[in-house]
Amino acid sequence: MTQHLAAPAAPASGTHTDWWRGAVIYQVYPRSFADGNGDGMGDLDGVRARLPYLRDLGVDAVWLSPFYASPQADAGYDVADYRAIDPMFGSLLDADALLRDAHDLGLRIIVDLVPNHSSDRHDWFRRALREGPGSPLRERYHFRPGKGEDGELPPNDWESVFGGPAWTRVPDGEWYLHLFAPEQPDFNWEHPAVHDEFRSILRFWLDMGVDGFRVDVAHGLVKAEGLPDIGRGDQLKLLGNDVMPFFDQDGVHEIYRSWRKVLTEYAGERILVAEAWTPTVERAAAYVRQDEMHQAFNFQYLGTHWDATELREVIDVSLAAMRPVGAPATWVLSNHDVTRHATRFANPPGLGTQLRTAGDRALGLRRARAATLLMLALPGSAYVYQGEELGLPDVTELPDEVRQDPSFVRASGQDGFRDGCRVPIPWTTDGSSYGFGAGGSWLPQPEGWGELSVQAQTGDPASTLELYRRALALRREQPGLGAGDSLEWLEAPEGVLAFRRDGFVCTANTTGAAVRIPAPGRILLSNAEVETADGKVELPADTTVWWAV
Repeated sequence: MTQHLAAPAAPASGTHTDWWRGAVIYQVYPRSFADGNGDGMGDLDGVRARLPYLRDLGVDAVWLSPFYASPQADAGYDVADYRAIDPMFGSLLDADALLRDAHDLGLRIIVDLVPNHSSDRHDWFRRALREGPGSPLRERYHFRPGKGEDGELPPNDWESVFGGPAWTRVPDGEWYLHLFAPEQPDFNWEHPAVHDEFRSILRFWLDMGVDGFRVDVAHGLVKAEGLPDIGRGDQLKLLGNDVMPFFDQDGVHEIYRSWRKVLTEYAGERILVAEAWTPTVERAAAYVRQDEMHQAFNFQYLGTHWDATELREVIDVSLAAMRPVGAPATWVLSNHDVTRHATRFANPPGLGTQLRTAGDRALGLRRARAATLLMLALPGSAYVYQGEELGLPDVTELPDEVRQDPSFVRASGQDGFRDGCRVPIPWTTDGSSYGFGAGGSWLPQPEGWGELSVQAQTGDPASTLELYRRALALRREQPGLGAGDSLEWLEAPEGVLAFRRDGFVCTANTTGAAVRIPAPGRILLSNAEVETADGKVELPADTTVWWAV
């Protein structure tokens, strides 16, 4: 009988803390976090060495982007072996050591799981190609004959997220489906072997001691029966309540119910987090019903501008959608796929989440700091992307010849400028890679990067790093912060958000001018200097203040 191991930092079996309801989860993109062996690429040893930094920052858990064995056609989201570590990141022994150290420090570890597709180097797919049409292995993917007199046309009109047809033809004439790169063939989740394999993969990592899984493309596993043509315009935009035949099909929910049962076999409150791009927050709420996942990323919030009206609307909608299913709302400002918010907020609205312009960096940083305090004051769980605690901007000046985002070289699809948020982060004020590692960095860091480093900001009370440290410490101390599902909006001038939670008030001025309001209490924290007099406070432009009341 297999022994199911509890995570070392988790409470005893039967003890429920619901830690995930108010957790601050820090995303580590391993290749860009810290390099432990000096080869220019971040790795698990590098992450392990920096765990005390994350503990001291004040986060509750660390989410690791993929580190599995992979040809790296899509930065590790093309997995060749789900039970092995890619040599560029280390070994299973390194993963075990990282987990043990993290748990000893009181940190939980969440790992990426990529179930929508594998690498074309996965053993199943390679065997399917070798064995040809009719092979049982081909039934575990979506192989189809083509249309046209000689089968020369794709089986349907679906397009890849990365651009071009979502089908590639193999030498024997059949086509296979890939919603992303051709090197990422989609699994056929109608096949029971796929279900069995992923339940086994879950148990493998749970036995290793991981505390949960962030599920990549959680909305994409099940395709509409018969793989029908769409026959209309832009297929990748989910408008209104439309559901694409390759995204957000109801059949995905049975998969996650079976996974939830696997997690309940283990002590320590392991969790599932959905990366589910859905047309509405209400659709996302279906992924976090009581017997499915625990959290779902709030992409609607991530895409909201620094605007009080927009922010209040998405906050209200998010809380209202999650309340009936008993799940926490989640809040996020940046990740490895979008322009960092310190740069997004430096540009005019309407430019989307991928930019190639630096904008007004001082303005962007001021708004980013204010937006962070607003996010961390909201009820629920928050995600922090590595380097945002340093106020890092996107590196927009990367020359085209050094870019490595696979979608950059394609003619259409995603914008292809994700490298800007993946540049290795600076740890020290000088050195060939600003403390990232002894062997340089896989993407070039800009001149002056050291001025934003951990070393440069530590101890500086005006720095963004120290603002994050104080905010996360207060979030732990204040009973009115963290987990919850409601807040009380207070009257405020146009462009200002004000809300109350238990013994706590947050005010956020999203305008470009100072606004005078009654002081609701004693100042706990602010991203800018604030003056109070005669019971009034003047909120500077782009400033959020936390108050004890």
